Amino acid sequence: MNDFPDDVLDLINGHLGGYNNALGLRFIEATEDRFVAELEIDDRHRQPYGLVHGGVYAGMIETLCSTGAALSVWNKGQSAVGLENNTAFLRAVRTGTLRGTARPLLSGRRSQVWEAEIKDARGRLVASGRVRLMVLDAGAEADGETVALENVADQRLRS
Repeated sequence: MNDFPDDVLDLINGHLGGYNNALGLRFIEATEDRFVAELEIDDRHRQPYGLVHGGVYAGMIETLCSTGAALSVWNKGQSAVGLENNTAFLRAVRTGTLRGTARPLLSGRRSQVWEAEIKDARGRLVASGRVRLMVLDAGAEADGETVALENVADQRLRS
């Protein structure tokens, strides 16, 4: 999982996609064995009781783990897609910043398992989870279409 471009955070944050942009997620650290992202809680993150919706935690965990897994195989022309996301909601939060950190537990040739934790602005653990991912070779199909496996560094170099 080495050979990250020097501007890997700019590349990740520039290619987050619709859902992650809608969440307001921003990556602040990306290393071989640690990916960290934050979001500032606002009304779009709360359920009717005023608490952060569980889907926000699950989405952060999915994004952190999937991004880490994908970058671990980017230089092989492969990608990684989530197969399972188990997220536990541990503490209610209403305001502030959420910070999620993901680390690999298993980085196999065909599958990976990552774990993540989310803490609130006071450093309290508010959610934790694991994501199991499948590594895809170039040209693999998902939902009847070829998965776009262009690596972000190549896209940047072509533009």
